[in-house]
Amino acid sequence: MTTPKALSISPYAELQAALKRTPKTWLVTGVAGFIGSNLLETLLKLDQTVVGLDNFATGHQHNLDEVQGLVSTEQWARFSFIEGDIRNLEDCQQVCEGVDYVLHQAALGSVPRSIDDPITTNSANITGFLNMLVAARDAKVQSFTYAASSSTYGDHEALPKVEANIGNPLSPYAVTKYVNELYADVFARTYGFNCIGLRYFNVFGKRQDPNGAYAAVIPKWTAAMIKNEDVFINGDGETSRDFCFVENAVQANILAATTEDPKAKNQVYNVAVGDRTTLNDLFHAIQNALAENGVNYEKQAVYRDFRPGDVRHSQADVSKAKTLLGYAPEYRIMEGIAKAMPWYVRFLK
Repeated sequence: MTTPKALSISPYAELQAALKRTPKTWLVTGVAGFIGSNLLETLLKLDQTVVGLDNFATGHQHNLDEVQGLVSTEQWARFSFIEGDIRNLEDCQQVCEGVDYVLHQAALGSVPRSIDDPITTNSANITGFLNMLVAARDAKVQSFTYAASSSTYGDHEALPKVEANIGNPLSPYAVTKYVNELYADVFARTYGFNCIGLRYFNVFGKRQDPNGAYAAVIPKWTAAMIKNEDVFINGDGETSRDFCFVENAVQANILAATTEDPKAKNQVYNVAVGDRTTLNDLFHAIQNALAENGVNYEKQAVYRDFRPGDVRHSQADVSKAKTLLGYAPEYRIMEGIAKAMPWYVRFLK
């Protein structure tokens, strides 16, 4: 009689169990934002101590309030919030004090925003980033993980996107995120301060703001459908993206922050799934997911001109993150949309 093999446990599941046993102190910049608040929620549920920094430029108090309602009183007591700005070095120094791991999410996102206002984008994304690097280095934190971007691939057309091969930036935003990577590499070479950059590919999920001129496509379209408004598609709808559910991004951050493998440090990694979905297919996927949640949208999409600064196709090769970090994305786009839609229906109805 053969003994059944034990079920294998993923590196991420093992890490979560280990963190529960030995809590650490984490800093999350941009904590009131979309990805920042999801990181906060996960870390508090793992009984970690979290320091949060935000200036509410794009984050919201209601995101923090929602997280408070999702964790226990004891877990929420482990969270300290400081309203401040990464463009102020003193704020960065204050929040880095006594921290083990930094998850730097604060930035001004959006390609169109950067085209409209490159100076503010540069100030937040480059000056703010450098302030955080200096403060974290001086505080001798154990690790510094930062939000990089797939926009760094620019006009490099080959698919899938591999970390070592990038093209020319197509927007001021892309320039700023590439400069982040250059600064991180220089700090590793000059000061021995190793960082890890995570090139996010179209992250989506709960608490992603559907409002404003620079809202991302999934929350923007979802909000329009719930309100029975027109949905606008830039171009012919065959533009494609590698959409990544936010819980995959959270996993990548926690794995990157805690890795002890010297080969994994001072690297950049794609954070995505490895799929490609056209905007036309995305339109129907959101429409179908909303129908399953009681929202029937029967309008056709409205097509308009391509948007300046956008790349035509994007798809990630995530094998590097899988090999060096143990990254294993749990949600593909359809699973992520299905999980996110009930939140949007509650939030927007």
